[in-house]
Amino acid sequence: LVPQSFVLSDVVVVSKPRDHNVKDAQLGKINLSMNTVKNIPAFMGEVDLLKAIQLLPGVSNAGEGNAGFYVRGGGPDQNLILLDDAIVYNTGHLFGFFSVFNADAIKNVSLIKGGMPAQYGGRLSSVIDVTMKDGNINKMQIDGGIGLIASRFSIQGPIKKEKSSFIFSARRTYIDALVKPFIKKSSSFYGSGYYFYDINAKMNFRFSKKDRLYLSGYFGRDVFDYVNAKRSFDTNIPWGNATATVRWNHVFNKRIFANTTLLYNDYKFKFSARQDNFAIGLSSGIKDGTIKTDFDYYPLPNHKLKFGGLLTYHKFIPNVVSGYQDSILFTPNNEGVKYAFESALYLQDDWKINENWRINYGLRWSGFTQVGPFTKYIRDEDLNPIDSTVYKNFEPIKTYGGLEPRLSLRFSLNKTSSVKASVTRNLQYIHLVSNAGTTLPTDLWVPSTYIVKPQKSWMYAAGFFKNFNNNEFETSLELYYKNMKNQIEYKEGYTPSLRDPEEEFVFGKGWSYGAELLINKVKGRLTGWIGYTLSWTWRKFAQLNDGLKYPTKYDRRHDLSIVANYDLNRKWRFGAVFVYGTGNAISLPERFYFINGVLTQEYSRLYQYRMKAYHRLDISATYTPMPKRKHRLKSYWVFSIYNMYSRLNPYFIYFDQEGDIANGEIKVSTKQVSLFPIIPAVTWNFSF
Repeated sequence: LVPQSFVLSDVVVVSKPRDHNVKDAQLGKINLSMNTVKNIPAFMGEVDLLKAIQLLPGVSNAGEGNAGFYVRGGGPDQNLILLDDAIVYNTGHLFGFFSVFNADAIKNVSLIKGGMPAQYGGRLSSVIDVTMKDGNINKMQIDGGIGLIASRFSIQGPIKKEKSSFIFSARRTYIDALVKPFIKKSSSFYGSGYYFYDINAKMNFRFSKKDRLYLSGYFGRDVFDYVNAKRSFDTNIPWGNATATVRWNHVFNKRIFANTTLLYNDYKFKFSARQDNFAIGLSSGIKDGTIKTDFDYYPLPNHKLKFGGLLTYHKFIPNVVSGYQDSILFTPNNEGVKYAFESALYLQDDWKINENWRINYGLRWSGFTQVGPFTKYIRDEDLNPIDSTVYKNFEPIKTYGGLEPRLSLRFSLNKTSSVKASVTRNLQYIHLVSNAGTTLPTDLWVPSTYIVKPQKSWMYAAGFFKNFNNNEFETSLELYYKNMKNQIEYKEGYTPSLRDPEEEFVFGKGWSYGAELLINKVKGRLTGWIGYTLSWTWRKFAQLNDGLKYPTKYDRRHDLSIVANYDLNRKWRFGAVFVYGTGNAISLPERFYFINGVLTQEYSRLYQYRMKAYHRLDISATYTPMPKRKHRLKSYWVFSIYNMYSRLNPYFIYFDQEGDIANGEIKVSTKQVSLFPIIPAVTWNFSF
């Protein structure tokens, strides 16, 4: 016998058939593997789940420094973002440059941007369903990474082999530590700093063949401290999320099983400032407690039924102010705090009628009730209170509800192609309002009340799906139209105050439509995708823009993403991302003139101008040295370059003034502010 050596190709484990994109009835759903996410070049070398999702057609951001993302013309509050079933209200660190999801703790993620099944609700636009890893049930494993601005560490393993397991994962930036040596002790800013961190933990217990218990949690914070020692002034601004999930999985028999889940989530923003004997504090946020039950039932081989319900108790904290001066204490103003119950029941069926036809249909009922304690004021034309009604704890104030039908169907043209269509109605009872042009942690979540009505939408979508070359290439073309009612904006000329913010709202409608093209190569040494979106997004408010329709800030006519990964050999892998997008819509002054010696600006209609187009190229190279046989340590290096050709993309525009205002002689010029030129990064990742 002559010994021979063979090179085995990488084994790819898939949980779904390769042609599921063609065969499923679901429209607008994309499953993204964490291996794919980790291979995408990332800003500062930090793998970012949400930035990867924004490379898919139909999903866009509003530029650098924006925590929100926008799906098919919807606002950032219209996306349901779940981490082990718990809602994450704020998804960004450092004003959106990084997401709160530590890739080392995540098992899988799915995006639904159309044809939302009845099991999901509470948002108009999309669902991002993120599941944490359960922990290695057979052996201990340690993973981590050290980068230029952050480090990560994860440990997982069995509590009792093949019965229970755990995972603990943490990440922290050290921007504060990197900057500190460059700030002299004599500087006014000595002691200032910024950092963020994330902690994920999960345990699962297999009590029997029919019962399993999952416990998981997340805690993350951004912390900004500003200290001016010379003026005896300091500011502390922490904000972030906390979530907790307890899920019991029970199998009744081979046809039916259930998940009963307790959920808790808390988003807080705090601001405190102190100077000498004066201090002020402000806090806002939203806190939820939820109980839900979901049943999966297989009555026949060609039917999969899912039904269940939930009950959520909300606490909304818009702006609670407190403080002191000398010995005088200012007590918190809690009148703006609001409470509400949200509930839902649903039933859906995935029915494979025959080889050609498949349908996913369902019905969801949802309800929302604002409850006390609350004081309802009656105001005059100048918004001064003239009378009030006091509601006790849990006393109903205003109730909304309605039915949300969902329908998705698929018709197979042949074994490799199909057409799909969907119609969905969605109700959304909570709203995010912002007085800025970007999504910030200071934005407020407010409930539907006797003043604020729920958002409503109908979305219609259709698509053609085709796979080529034994499912090596997946292609799709989707069309959609969505109309939205009861959209919210602040009144024109609004300035922040301590009054209830809902007294400053105006209400209107919106609509969006477009086409999305996806070409995805999923097998071979070269993988990746090309995604292109052509879209229009409009809003119309009677009290804004003279009642005329206007494009939203995040209306983006053209949006192109090209993602490529190439496995050269076992040691080297290369990646590249190119993005192009129409510039953001903005409002600009069209005239400047003097009134009593004061320079005054006359603005255009809302969002009638565009910034320059946004485009950027990122590249990466991953080097994996061959591990030594006696060493358990495995590691790899990731070298990346963000903004390869140093494109100065516009972040915002301002106007520079030159001349003598007193003499009425002044020259105004437009200036562009850009954030990031070319940025190289390196990260060392390890596992053992």
